[in-house]
Amino acid sequence: MEKVEWKVDGMDCTNCALTISKYLNKEGLKNVKVNFIGGDVSFELNGGTPKDQLLKGIAGLGYTVVNESHPTNVKPPFKLFKNHLQRFLFCLPFTAILMLHMLPWHIHFLMNPYIQLTICLPVYIVGMSYFGVSAVKSLRGGIPNMNVLIAIGATAAFVYSLIGTLGNYGMDYVFYETTATIITLVFLGEWVENRSVSLTQKELNKLALQQKVMANMIAFDDEHKENIFPVENTQLRTGDLILIKSGEQVPMDCKILWGDAQVNEALLTGESIPVHKQKKDALIVGSILTDGTVKAQVTATGKDTVLSNILNLVKQAQGEKPPIQQLADKISAVFVPMVLGISVLTFFINYFIVDAGVTGSLMRSIAVLVISCPCAMGLATPAAIAVGLGRAAKNGILFRNAKSLELFKDIKTVVFDKTGTLTKGEFIITGFHSSLLPDEEFKRIIFSMEKYSNHPIAKVITLQWKTNNTIAWKKIEEIKGVGMMATDGDGNVYQLGNNNLTNTSIHLEESHTAYLIKNNEVIGWLNMEDELREEAKQVIRYLQSKNITPILLSGDSYNRCKKVADAVGIDEVFAQKKPAEKLQIIEQLTRANPTAMVGDGINDAPALAKATIGISMADASQLAMQTAQVVLMNKGIQHLPLALGLGKHTFSTIKQNLFWAFIYNIVAIPVAAAGLLHPGIAALAMGFSDVVLAVNSVTLNFKKVV
Repeated sequence: MEKVEWKVDGMDCTNCALTISKYLNKEGLKNVKVNFIGGDVSFELNGGTPKDQLLKGIAGLGYTVVNESHPTNVKPPFKLFKNHLQRFLFCLPFTAILMLHMLPWHIHFLMNPYIQLTICLPVYIVGMSYFGVSAVKSLRGGIPNMNVLIAIGATAAFVYSLIGTLGNYGMDYVFYETTATIITLVFLGEWVENRSVSLTQKELNKLALQQKVMANMIAFDDEHKENIFPVENTQLRTGDLILIKSGEQVPMDCKILWGDAQVNEALLTGESIPVHKQKKDALIVGSILTDGTVKAQVTATGKDTVLSNILNLVKQAQGEKPPIQQLADKISAVFVPMVLGISVLTFFINYFIVDAGVTGSLMRSIAVLVISCPCAMGLATPAAIAVGLGRAAKNGILFRNAKSLELFKDIKTVVFDKTGTLTKGEFIITGFHSSLLPDEEFKRIIFSMEKYSNHPIAKVITLQWKTNNTIAWKKIEEIKGVGMMATDGDGNVYQLGNNNLTNTSIHLEESHTAYLIKNNEVIGWLNMEDELREEAKQVIRYLQSKNITPILLSGDSYNRCKKVADAVGIDEVFAQKKPAEKLQIIEQLTRANPTAMVGDGINDAPALAKATIGISMADASQLAMQTAQVVLMNKGIQHLPLALGLGKHTFSTIKQNLFWAFIYNIVAIPVAAAGLLHPGIAALAMGFSDVVLAVNSVTLNFKKVV
């Protein structure tokens, strides 16, 4: 199936997102995700419905796909005004003039209903060209949006005034200023709201801006002389050579061929301290060379770069709906019809029971329409999630789904793998011995086996004992959590691993890191030491201060695990565990309490998938990264407390937003129904109700969460 990602213009609230989502699902598309904050729409095209038809359908609902070439018979709608600010500025002078007749001293010519109609008409036309059109299209889509309420409220006041004007009933029946005020102030509120909501995308927008910069491309002429050409990085292709100078931004993911430099990767990891990079090291697009000059070869472009993958991950997470949002979505879907019913009921109660008269009853009914705000309920969760994910991405924490943010609030246990997680995984070979083989032959056999593994120990061995004279194995495989097994051309079976090696009757002590066995006979051993991560002890102490139990779970020997556990302050240790055993332990722990698992190896992947939340490192195996719900990009666990803190505080912000959204509507609607709010004031209150939520969400950017 082809995955389609579109940017859709015109979505203002959850109901808009629900309308588009409902349409795409009705067309039989799979994995539909719609995020109204960023305007992102993604789905899987099953081949049944052509894109042109989908573009027409979305246009018919009142929205425009802005990053897709439209078919010739689908013309993007002409827009006189580009945004709500322009609409507000156009309507403001007319509305201000209309309001003058309400001053204590009367301006004579404004007391003429026909003059008021003439002044109000441009405002009403502009208002209905937006609110009215949007309302009709949303009704056609089956999910009425907030603009239905605004359109009906403004039209009710306008039609009532028009009847009063044509029937010459006098100024007591003319409320053109109400129509103009509703439209003008809602435009103002919408603009302020959009500006506020855009703040929630601030950190992600910063990342997105780094995707388009200039690059120095290296090319060679007919005489093989090197020439430098400035090009836009979007023109680069995999394999191109580029020159990056001190102070410049890395234009694409690349590998250094010549030179060395200090590189600031704060954009991706949150760490502002420059990292030294040299020949063969990778550079990530968006990083900045603070000192030094390098020549590099482009390794990835466009959607394949690390930065693009990060943005895609965050967009996917924003499109996910955590459980807490489902209730708000259900209420939003029926909110507009419910408010229309309350508005009609308000009119009849005030007219027949309270005896407020036609005018008073209508004004109260209109106030109910324009003060109600379904957007607030729909905005509560996405706004907080957008800020939480943005701050996380800025600090090198990637959430694959929004649900993980919510799950963090309940975590009671954090399980750590040892190698590469609590330790750096930067091993040093401290000794080796073989009584049957020469040193070089012993090294050659081990290198020939370990070159097929991604384990941290294997990476060190292949780097330090590299040789070109390798063995061509007849068969070789990696046994997760144990080691390597290989068969040579003569049928000799070699095993390399810890004292947990299977298929052997030999009793192996824990005194050495790894043993080499040939045909069930030990022919040598090697020892390695791994350095603890500097932040490990502090992270464990933080978890314990939050009443979260840290546990060490590793395939390594008990003695080595206990040594690391004692050094960082972990009391509970599970050692010498194979992947299947790790999985069973995680299952047991998860049944008892919500559990997070932190790991980085292939043997951690099953446990990461089974845990309540799987957390992986950026330099982990691909399988571990794909299995985990959270990825730490900083090559360490120093930001694990921040990930936990952001999860909990994002969830608390969502709860605050939902509380405000529900309380606002619960209080505001009865107040308007009781006649205590003028429709114009109600319109202003509605417009700014969403701003409160957006501002509350933005504070998550600055709040202390650790």
